[in-house]
Amino acid sequence: MVFSSTLFLFVFLAVFLVIYHLTPSKGKNIVLLIASLAFYAWGAPKFLFILLASLILNFYIVQTMSRREGRRKMYLVISLLLNLGLLAYFKYANFFVDNLNHLLSAINVKTVPWMEVALPIGISFFTFQSLTYTIDVYRKVHAPLRHLHDYLLYILMFPQLIAGPIVRFSSIADDLVDRRQNDTIDHKLYGVYRFAIGLAKKVLIANVLGAQVDQFYALPHEEVTGTIARLAALSYSFQIYFDFSGYSDMAIGLGYLLGFKFPENFDNPYTSQSVSEFWRRWHMTLGAWLKDYLYIPLGGNRVSPARKYLNLGIVFLVCGIWHGAGWNFLIWGIWHGIFIISDKLFLNRCLDKVPRIFRVLLTFVVVTVGWIFFRNDLLGDAIFYIGKLFDFHHVAANVAPEFIVVLIIALFFSFFTMTKFGRKVEEVYYAPLRPEWQHYVSFLCAMVFLVASAAYLSASGFNPFIYFKF
Repeated sequence: MVFSSTLFLFVFLAVFLVIYHLTPSKGKNIVLLIASLAFYAWGAPKFLFILLASLILNFYIVQTMSRREGRRKMYLVISLLLNLGLLAYFKYANFFVDNLNHLLSAINVKTVPWMEVALPIGISFFTFQSLTYTIDVYRKVHAPLRHLHDYLLYILMFPQLIAGPIVRFSSIADDLVDRRQNDTIDHKLYGVYRFAIGLAKKVLIANVLGAQVDQFYALPHEEVTGTIARLAALSYSFQIYFDFSGYSDMAIGLGYLLGFKFPENFDNPYTSQSVSEFWRRWHMTLGAWLKDYLYIPLGGNRVSPARKYLNLGIVFLVCGIWHGAGWNFLIWGIWHGIFIISDKLFLNRCLDKVPRIFRVLLTFVVVTVGWIFFRNDLLGDAIFYIGKLFDFHHVAANVAPEFIVVLIIALFFSFFTMTKFGRKVEEVYYAPLRPEWQHYVSFLCAMVFLVASAAYLSASGFNPFIYFKF
């Protein structure tokens, strides 16, 4: 069940919000937990009991770790092995066995018999949150939760369960127990505004672009012109941004409706002037997680230059592998790692005097080429499309006018905040607190977004979500 579906909007969410707000404060967590279990079970019922068993076990491991000072490190290792072991099995076992069997076949050795392992929805996101809980308690950033149901709620809360944002335990621990201070009409109205704009980004922009992108990539190679390859790359860059940032907006909006303040996940990433800056603006909760829980423990910047660049390489290898078990994701991570290291070595200095618009354009091109690896599972297809970017002999591309209009809208709003006026508009719309007259305008805009999105969903059966598989 995705947020951008009529089932979620008009049945699940509507019923849940009524029950939740009629429930006394002491029972709200239980209602939210039951709804979250139902939400996950709808999409992946056969994994629910495995997920619950691992979470319950992890809760008591961490509880024991917090009480036994002399054996804290042992219980930390046990918890890390549990969480990372499940992730490795479900997400990477198929990839490992497939590649092993290809190698064995190449040297005429009998292959390993293997039954394909299905991937639980959102396993990367809830694994990272479980790790955050364990590590924050180990570091004594925050005391462990006293009640199992509060811990289950932290991991399984449906607004951020499937695709984040990745919420640090320490940032939300107190709200899990008591969030009455966030239960204000301003926060609830802001939640509606934020959810509405996220839904519009997902449905009215990402879905339209995604339908055309799928058509582009479904073409036989002999029918792909340079124009089609460039349009496919450009469209996918905007599709994945509006798809994922739209989903994050919806999650943040739902959080505000329930009394939680989830962290921001995107900050106009395509206006970045370097790949390093891009990663401070794109999927910010993942970038911050990798920095605080991997890069800094590896030594961060407190080591020799050579070791620092090695640490950066490791981080982006992990980042690529985290996104998926495939060589395309590994190469995508390496691609970004190369430019991050290049920024620090020489690229930022070389481009320091170049006008901002050219630095933004260069960064966008680098990121867009990287997305071609991300979009294509087969390396041969990715290399083919990258090669076609430089083919200017054939310019034919038969696309619908609706697609062109939406592509222009996506282009406009992706770079809108490069202007002072754009930044001002963003500050006004994304401010949780606002004057009364702005509430009327924001509410009207939200209703327009909701009605237009609902109309589109009713008329279209195309409603994918890119990050479901991660």
